[in-house]
Amino acid sequence: MTSSNRLPETKSAPSTVWPTIEKPASPDAVIIIFGAAVRPDGTPSGTLRHRVDAAGRFAARCARPMFIPTGAKGRHGDAEATVMARQLIDAGFPAETIHEEKTGTDTVSSVRAAARLVRGKSPVYACTSAYHLPRCLVLLRLAGVRARGCPPPPVPAATSHWLRWYWRLREAPALAYDVPVMLLLRATGGV
Repeated sequence: MTSSNRLPETKSAPSTVWPTIEKPASPDAVIIIFGAAVRPDGTPSGTLRHRVDAAGRFAARCARPMFIPTGAKGRHGDAEATVMARQLIDAGFPAETIHEEKTGTDTVSSVRAAARLVRGKSPVYACTSAYHLPRCLVLLRLAGVRARGCPPPPVPAATSHWLRWYWRLREAPALAYDVPVMLLLRATGGV
C-alpha cells in the first residue's frame, strides 16, 4: 500500500464518562421514635415533644442518623409520625433522614411496622419515655430487631407522683399482653 492508499488514522472514540452516582451512605444510627398523643390544636403533647427532643439530642452525636417516627392519626390533628417529623425538621434535621411510619395505632403495631422498615439496618435505637422503653425493647427483640435504648427524655412523663406510678404500673399488664401477641405474630410470620 502506498501512502496515498492508506486509510486515514482514526482517532479513538472518546471514552464515555458516566457521572458517578454515589450510593447514599447508610445511616450510622436508626432511631425509632414511639408516638404519643397530639393535642386538639394539632401540636405535640408534652410527652410527644419530649420524646422527639430526646431523639434529636441523641442523633446530634451521630454523623448520619435516620429517624422512624411511628404513630397513626389519633383523635386530633395529623398522624403522630407527621407531627414528630415536623418537629425534627424544625430542629434542623433534613427531611430525607425521616421516614414516617403512620400505621402504628399502639406499641405492638408500631413495632411490627418499624421492624419491616429497619430489617438489615443497624444499629437501631428505640426512643420513648423511660417507663415505656423496656416494653418497646422487648417487643422489638421479639420482632427480630436488636435494638438498644436511646437515653429517655430527662423529664418525667407526668408531673404528679401518682401519675408517674400509674404509667409505670400500667406497663406490667401491657407487657403481659403484648409479649404473647408478639410471639404469636412471630410464629405465624406476622412480623
